[in-house]
Amino acid sequence: MGHRIFLAGASGAIGQRLIPQLLAAGHQVTGTTRNADKAARLEALGIEPVVVDVFDAAALSRAMLGARPDIVVHQLTDLPAGLDPARMGGAIMRNARIRDEGTRNLVDAAKAAGAGRLVAQSIAWAYAPGPQPHAEGDPLDAEAQGNRAISVGGVIALEKAVLGAPLAGVVLRYGQLYGPGTGADAPGGGSPLHVDAAAYAALLALDKGSPGAFNIAEPNAAVSTLKAIKELCWRADFRWPA
Repeated sequence: MGHRIFLAGASGAIGQRLIPQLLAAGHQVTGTTRNADKAARLEALGIEPVVVDVFDAAALSRAMLGARPDIVVHQLTDLPAGLDPARMGGAIMRNARIRDEGTRNLVDAAKAAGAGRLVAQSIAWAYAPGPQPHAEGDPLDAEAQGNRAISVGGVIALEKAVLGAPLAGVVLRYGQLYGPGTGADAPGGGSPLHVDAAAYAALLALDKGSPGAFNIAEPNAAVSTLKAIKELCWRADFRWPA
């Protein structure tokens, strides 16, 4: 039996690869975008679009109450196309704000709407220095400096809000994305991850896995993905056929 899903960030890179997987699994999906022009594309993909800004807590709560989701999926980011270096400075600040304030608004709206589970996007390269590969119980880098401190601070706030919420919170610590819509055609970084496999992890986390964090990346030396493979039955080689 399908769930009612509220997908925050439906028009993003992961969101657009997740939508067909959700629909194929029989779920009913309401998806958010801040851009009215993108709402028509979401509707064409087969979901109910909602134009809302995550920072408008009242509007977000109304949208969530209208959708009555069983599960909320948080795939919101604010990053420039192709991770354009010239635009990354401001994006780091905006992205951290989404992870902090935006996540708190999502959690509050999810609680008010009676959702029972929240699956949220995090990152796999926020761990504090230490022996590798990092497992999910290793500490995050709270002592980071500069731009990394801004990013990791946002991640810590997001994970605290999701895992401390009075519902089943699951955090997916994604590696560095590549594939359609990401601006990268080939694997890169210390813990690469194809966008289809990232979306697949979110699909699996709707019904599998105990509350907590999961590293989601291709086999690598930086982070261990054994927990995701065991509890979520996740596969790094998953690709959506279309």
